Amino acid sequence: MKRSALLLVMFALSSIAISQTKISVGTVIPVQLSSSVDVRKAKPGQTITARVAQDVPLYNGGSIKAGSRVMGEILTVTQARGSQPATLTFSFDKVEMNGQVLPIVTNLRALASPLEVQSSQTQVSGDDRGSTPPWAETVTLIGGDVVYRETGKVNNGLDEVGKSVYAGGWGVLSRVSASPEGRCRGALGAGDQPQALWVFSHNACGVYGYNATIVHSGRTNPEGTIVLALADHDFVLSNGSALLLRVNDAQVAEKQSASK
Repeated sequence: MKRSALLLVMFALSSIAISQTKISVGTVIPVQLSSSVDVRKAKPGQTITARVAQDVPLYNGGSIKAGSRVMGEILTVTQARGSQPATLTFSFDKVEMNGQVLPIVTNLRALASPLEVQSSQTQVSGDDRGSTPPWAETVTLIGGDVVYRETGKVNNGLDEVGKSVYAGGWGVLSRVSASPEGRCRGALGAGDQPQALWVFSHNACGVYGYNATIVHSGRTNPEGTIVLALADHDFVLSNGSALLLRVNDAQVAEKQSASK
């Protein structure tokens, strides 16, 4: 009897722990690629990994810590032929959290080269450029928002759109807005709360610093499948690139995980 009661308690606690690790629809996960992907050498099934670049707050009060791994794989690679560009198709479908590896389905909102990342973390101007302490720097995010770290404000023009934070590294918390040209949507589901955007602006969308285009973000069917069209036949998605992933429906992730 006592054994049965103990098992019931353990099952209940396990269920609570699992429920608390659910990642809500619309949650943004900023990541930095851990290794390069050369379209000339990449193969289907090849694993790709990235690291979470800033603590990601979750709707239930928890978080995905900076440095956590996000994992995926290359699905297909096609080489350029005539006027047809090369394509790279991949997905990120797992994330480490609280000692677990959770299935997720993500879409790609924005992609930036390492050079864009570096530029977004460099003091905007002034004679003291390079000597200003990090907490006092003013930097311009990818997409145009300006971060005033000393005051903690993030502005788009005269509008305050977020705040500067140090959460496993310098980053920002902002509510996601639709992109000016309408290619990316605004907040979704629980994603209406401020999101961890790291080096990206609140309305950042598309590709920055690469001669490439997101032709399928993974937001619609086939969900989680990201397709880049590459203008250069020798395209390399470099180590240190930044990706702004956004979580799709968690039920889709569970179904896809169960089918593997």
